[in-house]
Amino acid sequence: MKFYVLESGSKGNATLIENEGRFLLIDMGTALCVVKNELSELNHNIYDIDALLLTHNHSDHTKGVRYLPPLPIYCTKDTYDSSTVENIEPYKSFNIIGLKITPVSTSHDAPNPVGFIIESENEKMVYLTDTGYIPEETLKYMHNADYYVIESNHNLKKLYQTDRPQSLKLRIAGEHGHLSNEDSACYMVDLVGENTKEIVLAHISEEANTHELALQAFTKKFKKYHLDLNKIDIKCAFQNKTVSGGDK
Repeated sequence: MKFYVLESGSKGNATLIENEGRFLLIDMGTALCVVKNELSELNHNIYDIDALLLTHNHSDHTKGVRYLPPLPIYCTKDTYDSSTVENIEPYKSFNIIGLKITPVSTSHDAPNPVGFIIESENEKMVYLTDTGYIPEETLKYMHNADYYVIESNHNLKKLYQTDRPQSLKLRIAGEHGHLSNEDSACYMVDLVGENTKEIVLAHISEEANTHELALQAFTKKFKKYHLDLNKIDIKCAFQNKTVSGGDK
């Protein structure tokens, strides 16, 4: 399994999952050319995408869906309206392109938001962003994955120093908002295991965070719990540059 985080952040989100030369797209909140260019680099084209998975209905995750060619869209109720939509439910698995997909509940201010546990015969990937906390039932599915794309949205101090309205700050920091660096790191020290090879820190705020602060929070927390950082590649996703991983 390979993955390509094409864009990640409040301006747009899209990630390609590759398995044996076939592709899934998670979210489509970016320009069509971004997806086309990445597929071209991989010697594929937009018609090679087998299906689209949507996490929730916010525009930074869905605004580009209408530009895709017709394809199956897997999402929860009230996330997207299309004749090709197949409704899914949290914790009920289904299979596409040789992968087992399990939607898992998140906590965000959208109807029925989810993340995804993606499993091949030998590997497991967790994709979880846009959540104020991680529900207990979801945590049960997240342990000892090979790869994590996990939200590390903001540094709490930096968030409250921004010029944003107080209501927006409280929404972001609340239980239906986004994970801070510190909260994300706290979850991850309990979730990583012997199989874990890569962690991609995603949906990093351009105004209330930096890559350095996100990585610093993880490094500090992992060292506190005596976790070997040499065994896990921790890196940051970008708003406008692809980060790839998997198949290690």
